[in-house]
Amino acid sequence: MTSLTSSLEYITHQRQIRRGGLNDWTIARKMHASSTRPTRRFLDAVGNQRTTQALHIARIAASAALLAPGNSRWRGAANVFLGVSNAALYPRHRYGTDGSDQVSSFVQTAAGLARLSTQPAVQDALLWYVALQANLSYLVSGWVKLLGQPWRDGSALNGIMRTRTYGHEGLWKLTNRYPVPSRYLAHGVLALECLFPVAYAKGGALARPFMASAAAFHLANGYFMGLGRFVTAFEAMHPMVAYTSAPKDHPAVAGRDDRMLKATASMAAIGVTIAGFLAAMRRMRATDPWPHGKVLTSRHGNELHYNERISDDERSPVLVFGTGMISTTEHFGWVTDKLVEESDYGIITYSRAGYGPSKRRSTGPYTLQESVDDLVDLVRGSVAEGRDVYLAGHSLGGEIARRAAVELGGRVKGVIYLDSSHPDELTRSKQQQEAADRLKDGLNMFTRSLRAGLGATLVRPKWVHDLPAEVRSRAFAQYADSKLWQTGMREWDATEADFRRFEGDLPAIEAHALVLSAQRTVDRDPEQLLMHNELGAAHRGGGRVVHNSVIEGADHDTMLTDARLGGDVGRRILDFLREAEAAQDGRAGSSQAGGARNKGGQSKGNQSKEAR
Repeated sequence: MTSLTSSLEYITHQRQIRRGGLNDWTIARKMHASSTRPTRRFLDAVGNQRTTQALHIARIAASAALLAPGNSRWRGAANVFLGVSNAALYPRHRYGTDGSDQVSSFVQTAAGLARLSTQPAVQDALLWYVALQANLSYLVSGWVKLLGQPWRDGSALNGIMRTRTYGHEGLWKLTNRYPVPSRYLAHGVLALECLFPVAYAKGGALARPFMASAAAFHLANGYFMGLGRFVTAFEAMHPMVAYTSAPKDHPAVAGRDDRMLKATASMAAIGVTIAGFLAAMRRMRATDPWPHGKVLTSRHGNELHYNERISDDERSPVLVFGTGMISTTEHFGWVTDKLVEESDYGIITYSRAGYGPSKRRSTGPYTLQESVDDLVDLVRGSVAEGRDVYLAGHSLGGEIARRAAVELGGRVKGVIYLDSSHPDELTRSKQQQEAADRLKDGLNMFTRSLRAGLGATLVRPKWVHDLPAEVRSRAFAQYADSKLWQTGMREWDATEADFRRFEGDLPAIEAHALVLSAQRTVDRDPEQLLMHNELGAAHRGGGRVVHNSVIEGADHDTMLTDARLGGDVGRRILDFLREAEAAQDGRAGSSQAGGARNKGGQSKGNQSKEAR
């Protein structure tokens, strides 16, 4: 029924696969540009509109045949065809497919292989496979929901019912009118999903109540949320749950082979052991100090690890780079490479307390001021007195650099803001407000998942692959380690509280400024561009160099992690530094020349002319 409904829906919505449609293959195929040539040729063949139509017509015929009476083993071939063809069509209907299609694919394939097999042990193993997948789908869904505050406080049902995509106005009004029953219903869904494996307790005595509750849940989803295919897709797994949960002395399951369950338990134990070992190795890699790196202890007792490349020329300024939240120093790889190749400027990159090898020793509640103090102490402790310092910060690191510049005063000659945060962004930016509501749940889920050892299931994200080759493994080790995310959660709590208290204007800073904005950041949120302009405006006056510009084609992260964009950022920093140095030398030269003329007894008229 699921396969039949699915193909009928797809074949009656032809506009979605035509040119300009939601699943236009001429566009969707670009997502597979990195695949092998045979894979691309196969997908192009399936993506052809006529081939897609033919496959769906064949699926409709096979589904209808399976609904007819019969018990032939060749029905298994139809099952396998439906499962495999569904998987082959997935890239073609990437936008619009959902969990029901995925469930249907593996149930059809497993059922088909079981029908084709003549070995009872193989048949039982395949039925156990589907039953275990069913338990896993409910269990994982429930525990992931439990990580979200709306499900824990019972408000999730009301929130879902008010959405345009999955909502239902009538039920939404009822949840508003009867909030207590609504909370009980939400908690009931949580209990059903989190405790679904209890269906196997006491010889499967609870299997029927659990399956009946799950069926009612899917029927409600089908009616209120429009997820009709979910009803038949998930119900297709319940016969396997009933078969595997029945006691072995029941006549209907006599001789059932349960070795699949034991093998799965053994594999799970091995997997947990391997995941724990990999997590320990990642933690060692993530917290391993850099070769030739240095350590500074701040006034808060925090151990700050940093790398430096400082020339012997005391006239050469030093740039101190600060990372964004949930970020690594390796993000600056392309930028610092550009600076090293084309200048002799000093460079310091450091990890804030809690990131990488740096350790937070402070016992008090964390505030943003602690990170500001740490940066101030780092500058004073690592850069010789009298040497020019420029602070550069990405995202939250830009805001920390701005505050540190205020405290350091004349020590700081300039601040470089890289798509920086602004302390008023949670008040003024609607996009930032909406992101803030989701961010904490995402951080919480990621942190708990990594602490549970699921870091072993992570694949390297694209931004890691885009970094310089020599820093990729270290960056990924930090990304897949819960320590980075725990620190990020701590920083986010403090940042949110701090930013929501902000009032007034930014204080003036007597230093040069370069404000670089990512194009996609300001395109999505024009208010962000206004706030970035305010960052630059706080530095204006006194002949200081202040530049605001946008990095075309960049987003918040790729302005650093993309080789071309990171190199562009590095070039703009170099241009800014040279202009700032020239302006500073010009002021110094004018001051010295004026002093020499006054000593030489220059007339007041000449002095006025020179001043003009």
